[in-house]
Amino acid sequence: MSAITQIAEEKGISKEIVLDTVATAIAAAYRKDFGQKEQLVTATIDPKTEKVRIFIVHKIVEEVEDPIREVSLEDAKKTDPEAQIDGEIREEVFPPAEYGRVAAQTAKQVILQRLREAERDVIFQEYKSKEGEIISGTIQRIEGDVVMVDIGKASGILFPSEQSRSDHYYVGQRVKVYVVEVQTSGKDPQVVVSRAHPEMIRKLFETEVPEITGGTVEIKAIAREAGVRSKVAVISHQESIDPVGSLVGRRGVRVQAVMAEIGDEKIDIVLWDPDPKLFITNALAPAKVREVEIKEAERMAKIRVDSDQLSLAIGKAGQNVRLASKLTGYQIEVDKEGMPPIVLEETKPEISETEIGSTNTDSYNVVITETDQLVGSNQEDQEPKVDAQSESAGDSATETEENTENPES
Repeated sequence: MSAITQIAEEKGISKEIVLDTVATAIAAAYRKDFGQKEQLVTATIDPKTEKVRIFIVHKIVEEVEDPIREVSLEDAKKTDPEAQIDGEIREEVFPPAEYGRVAAQTAKQVILQRLREAERDVIFQEYKSKEGEIISGTIQRIEGDVVMVDIGKASGILFPSEQSRSDHYYVGQRVKVYVVEVQTSGKDPQVVVSRAHPEMIRKLFETEVPEITGGTVEIKAIAREAGVRSKVAVISHQESIDPVGSLVGRRGVRVQAVMAEIGDEKIDIVLWDPDPKLFITNALAPAKVREVEIKEAERMAKIRVDSDQLSLAIGKAGQNVRLASKLTGYQIEVDKEGMPPIVLEETKPEISETEIGSTNTDSYNVVITETDQLVGSNQEDQEPKVDAQSESAGDSATETEENTENPES
């Protein structure tokens, strides 16, 4: 019994599961050596006395069709006067004294197989409960474009699509990853992890911003191009709390802690608003928008900016307006007086009203036209590393801090 206890501790499996596994293996071994293939054989192990008992089980039926597995009610009552139809009769059998050693060899492979299955189930359940959470791990090995991460009892799989563009991986590197899903395909549970998922941004902010966990500040939407830039829309449920300032933190300490986990990725923190015009205006920060025209039926917004704000509104290679589109759920057309509009050409079906603010980074695949003469090669340098904006579009993080209650880090 001490061996069973040791196995249970080593495998992280309950003692009851190990006992049941051994009993099942003993029953299978008896059926193979002494019984018939179709017989139903069970075994029990008393955890106190360690006594093993083996039984052949018959189902009680009115008319016997399978004598190996069934018994008539009349015959069953000879053994148990209280026997009933659909019940069971267990007949204890006593193998030869030397059977214990033979059974141990026969049952060994069955026991090992069942223990592996039980261990896999324990691992699956453990990591299934961690879906949607961030865990720490160590880069175990790199197989082509796929990175394997040691996350404890299992290996996390970091597919190319889940890798951040700014990350550079090496064996032994400590990383934080977001658990996307746990699959059961193959022999072992497959834990799919991510460094690029939009929800990773949310979870990182939750660890840094007590106002989020306390419920006074809420992240309403996230749009992300991992390793490059993200936009986060926030709202406060308490009038005295500035949601943007809460995420930025005093002297930017909170947002900098998040950025330290995601590399060179920039983060724009903007104010969410139920009015789509105001939300789109905020989402295009750091650019200052003059006017927003909404075509609700088409889920389209036409915005106008001054000439000195045009390249900021569009962003390098259309990144700013593309992220704003993902964040708000509107296809955005940028217009400047005297020039043709800069159009976002949507290549996927329109999203429904319920999908506004979706964290899906693939909501839109857009093409920016006529941007070569509008977006200079130095636009990336013109944009701040962290853009924080409150009710007035384009307010800086510093200005936000001065006008809020200065949440502590």
